[in-house]
Amino acid sequence: MLLPQTHGHSTSPFEPACLTPGPPCARLSAHPASTAHPPPPTDGIFHSRLGGGERPRAKPADGTFHRGGEGGRAARGRRAVGRARPPQRPSPPRGRGFRAPSSNEEQPLSPPSLCVAAMTQSVLVQVGQCGNQVGCRFWDLALREHAAVNKKGIYDEALSSFFRNVDTRSGEDGRDISKGKICSLKARALLIDMEEGVVNEILQGPLRDVFDSRQLITDVSGSGNNWAVGHKLYGCQYQENIVEKLRKTAEHCDCLQCFFIIHSMGGGTGSGLGTFVLNLLEDEFPEVYRFVTSVYPSGEDDVITSPYNSVLAMKELNEHADCVLPIENESLFDIVNKIHQMVNSGKLGSIVKQNSLVTSSAGSTKTVQEKPFDAMNNIIANLLLNLTSSARFEGSLNMDLNEISMNLVPFPRLHYLVSSLTPLYTLTDVNVPSRRLDQMFSDAFSRDHQLIQADPKHSLYLACALLVRGNVQVSDLRRNIERLKPSLHFVSWNQEGWKTGLCSVPPVGHSHSLLALANNTCVKPTFMELKERFMKLYKKKAHLHHYLHIDGMEQSCFSEAISSLSDLIEEYNELDATKAFQPLQLSRMTCRVPTSCHSKMRLGQLPPKLSV
Repeated sequence: MLLPQTHGHSTSPFEPACLTPGPPCARLSAHPASTAHPPPPTDGIFHSRLGGGERPRAKPADGTFHRGGEGGRAARGRRAVGRARPPQRPSPPRGRGFRAPSSNEEQPLSPPSLCVAAMTQSVLVQVGQCGNQVGCRFWDLALREHAAVNKKGIYDEALSSFFRNVDTRSGEDGRDISKGKICSLKARALLIDMEEGVVNEILQGPLRDVFDSRQLITDVSGSGNNWAVGHKLYGCQYQENIVEKLRKTAEHCDCLQCFFIIHSMGGGTGSGLGTFVLNLLEDEFPEVYRFVTSVYPSGEDDVITSPYNSVLAMKELNEHADCVLPIENESLFDIVNKIHQMVNSGKLGSIVKQNSLVTSSAGSTKTVQEKPFDAMNNIIANLLLNLTSSARFEGSLNMDLNEISMNLVPFPRLHYLVSSLTPLYTLTDVNVPSRRLDQMFSDAFSRDHQLIQADPKHSLYLACALLVRGNVQVSDLRRNIERLKPSLHFVSWNQEGWKTGLCSVPPVGHSHSLLALANNTCVKPTFMELKERFMKLYKKKAHLHHYLHIDGMEQSCFSEAISSLSDLIEEYNELDATKAFQPLQLSRMTCRVPTSCHSKMRLGQLPPKLSV
């Protein structure tokens, strides 16, 4: 693969491979016709605000995306970016948990249709030190994956989902090339940090040419681990600059489908400015899905104000995100330690490459290496690789990113998805024998493979998605789902709440992998612990003065934030209360699916039985 170059030399950290052009994946999606919201159905099929018959709207003829003027969000909602999205259904009342929609509510669904979706693009917004370090690792591994698959150095639709192809010979701005040989790949990304250290390190590293220098926003003083500084101060100061760069990024997309925000919750820039950017995205691009990867601090975090920052950020996530993937530092640390122990014991005959991210020079299981967060960031980057694999590669049962929100989030506020990944070994770092396929499915539901401190098997599932990569058959999916169902508790109105996706291209170095995303009440203890840590500080009014001297920051911001978190916990409590009164239904559901190999299963449908 030809990598981004400057002055004719490659800056890749690995040997370039070639690219194969692949045929565009015809994505067929069927949506049931309905004109009213029924109560939560027993077949488990839930649909988001995206109508099934809507085609992605093209970019305006003048090539620009116009900002809304007077009239606010309603006027801006007509901007032609990504997919049209009907109005959101109302959130359930605070503290009331799930509300079954009444039969006379409008149903924003289109008539049933089978339509071929256009190839879409996504943009990564990396905010703060954590966000930029994880994002940089994602781009590195994404390039490695595409280099391993393609053989001719051709810019194809798979690459276009996250990369631009720019001919820099025509000047600094260059021009985008939609077809043909790769000239210089540029990541569809915006890098934001209120310190210069991490971004400067990226710009001096092997991936420096992957990032457009005009898509960077930095300051020098940092946010001082203060949510108010990031959100209120820097948010207002850099708002126009951020919006302008987001608009420029969107203009390079033919069909912008999704924004991914990567940030941490404990610091000031990630939590404060990160959630400010989330608000801007909802206002400026309301039709485009917003996926947030949030890294939560551990109880032993060295930032004493991290509980304040996390709870203040949680309120914004509750209100403005479509999906949130919470990840706990403590879980990542435990996973890295387990890899160390496996490596040091020689278990499974594993071989670790020299200078691996999961080894340390001292050989200790407590230290990761000179940069202790590299291996942890690597795991998050692999999560994002698997999450976006269907958007980047072809597959027999590919899953659009919007289908995750559509099928796993039945109500807007409960959009926190617990993720688990198997195998956990980082790409190109550890060579281990492949896990048996059935064992891989079992691992995905075990406590040791969760990216938060949780055990989903002992909690209540609202829905679950399985994103499988590699040479896996639909019959393998059916068999393992049927095998696991007796040990899992689903809500009574969604007993068959499975969504599945198959991507044909496996991760580098593995024959197959599995990412499980669960809307599960097991996320509640994470929020309860965060609330407890917040209250320990807030009852004593400790460190409040650091926040209250920032313009626009009032004590009511704290009370509203903890109230929002308490309401969220109460909604999970009410769901958990239903678990004791419902039987574990083990009924086998049969279904008939379209004959096309590209057809997708909706939530509530199991993979079809294969006839021999």
